[in-house]
Amino acid sequence: MQKKWLVACATILASVSLAACSKTVATTSGGKITESEYYSSLKKTSSGKQVLQQMILNKVLEKEYGKKVTDKDVDKEYANYKDQYGSSFNSVLQQNDLTKSAFKKQLRSNLLLQEAVKDNVKITPSMLKSQWKSYEPKITVAHILVSKKSTAEDIIKELQKDGSYKNFSKLAKEKSTDSSSKKNGGKLDSFDNTDTNLDDDFKKAAFALKQGTFTTTPVKTSYGYHIIYSIKNPGKGKMSDHTAELKKQIIASEMNDTTTLQSVISKVLKKGNVSIKDNDLKNVLSDYISSSSSSN
Repeated sequence: MQKKWLVACATILASVSLAACSKTVATTSGGKITESEYYSSLKKTSSGKQVLQQMILNKVLEKEYGKKVTDKDVDKEYANYKDQYGSSFNSVLQQNDLTKSAFKKQLRSNLLLQEAVKDNVKITPSMLKSQWKSYEPKITVAHILVSKKSTAEDIIKELQKDGSYKNFSKLAKEKSTDSSSKKNGGKLDSFDNTDTNLDDDFKKAAFALKQGTFTTTPVKTSYGYHIIYSIKNPGKGKMSDHTAELKKQIIASEMNDTTTLQSVISKVLKKGNVSIKDNDLKNVLSDYISSSSSSN
């Protein structure tokens, strides 16, 4: 959550000092602490400077891309995280010292930055072709997890007699050791090539399955041995049919690239005509732009 402080007090008369118009933050037996004192101390810390950097960036991004990010966009992103964490969502917020409104503000900042990346990263045909190599459409699978290879092989023999999803689901409820999915017949949440939660060998085997089929050899991961059933797999198809999705994945990848973000933020800040009025903070943006204007 971002902390706020008073950057400057409006001077009504030249004879009125800064301390005189500064509000009191706290009182103690040893005296009071004013906003100006708090600000003077905070601005010298790295955390204080980071907050100012973020505040400046948010202002510039809002001016440039605010109309492209709606409340509906933020709510959708919020719902995605809520679904992802399920019943532990509120505790995750608490652990990160975030309220729901503060988290939504962070999500909005991220979506604004994403718009800036879209605006400043040129997606070339070669980038699309490269992304296409790793692209896989969103699929839905079920799995049965067991600890021994021989057990998995016995289950596969049963499936070879009746390979219907109904039978697979029944066997998953009876034999799977994955307590989180067995009650749903082993069904997992849908995923595509951008998934980072599932084991790579598991994903490779799952993507290779045609819809309505299952793995005929056990798939080994650090969790044990899996039998995977493909509930839904639309197939990869042609690259031209997935251009929009490929671009979305490229942008998501660029959002995780430090060099790209540094470049984009630098461009945005320069375009934002930022002027630092506190001479002690004149270099607060030096990590992003070569120089920032300052005035006393």
